[in-house]
Amino acid sequence: MNKNIFSQIYTDYTQRIETGLLKAGLKLPSEHEIAEEYTTSRETVRKALHLLAQNGYIHKVRGKGSFVLDMNRMQFPVSGLVSFKELSERLGRTARTLVHETAKIPCPPYVARQLQIPEGEPVWKVVRAREIEDEKVILDKDYFLASVIPSLNEQIAGDSIYAYLEGELSLKIAYAKKEISVEKASEEDKRLLDLARDNHVVVVRNYVHLEDTTLFEYTESRHRLDKFRFVDFARRVLPEE
Repeated sequence: MNKNIFSQIYTDYTQRIETGLLKAGLKLPSEHEIAEEYTTSRETVRKALHLLAQNGYIHKVRGKGSFVLDMNRMQFPVSGLVSFKELSERLGRTARTLVHETAKIPCPPYVARQLQIPEGEPVWKVVRAREIEDEKVILDKDYFLASVIPSLNEQIAGDSIYAYLEGELSLKIAYAKKEISVEKASEEDKRLLDLARDNHVVVVRNYVHLEDTTLFEYTESRHRLDKFRFVDFARRVLPEE
């Protein structure tokens, strides 16, 4: 297999799908046609299409061909741990962060239970609205252990807290547990988000751990219902016989 051609086929088709040149539901050319286009073998094409399918770009239907999957809606991965800045750059959408609060406070009872720390222990509270294409559609409420993060300010919160933690403080963020629910919009949601007629929001609760297993962050990420879908692409693998 020619790895350069394999990579070229994969890259060409991911770009065509991500830019909308190939629309959702469109049937791709046959393996034979793609092989002729790139002057390569059908085996090379087959491997490139398999990788496209594995990464959620296409769906292969036996006997019918390969079809483009919907990549147009903003997708927030259920698995994976990325910052909003990283995600907005990946989505290619116009986005900005509006910082409403950055303060060190005594940990309130509810948050103390989530972080498994004594009530009143110092934490950083950060409240940020995320605006995408001129609509405020996400409200992030973050709480960080002050014992782990000695200082934090509005400038850092407006850029990327994770970039600061990993780049400046050399912290190793390892994994998170996530809980997702649909809940009635709070008065704060209504005030800080452009909810239109929505009375509910999708709430993603994140419990984020460092490499040494320290639970150092609790986040409530509150999303407008109509704008997002949360994606964890899975493909069934049949057991070996």
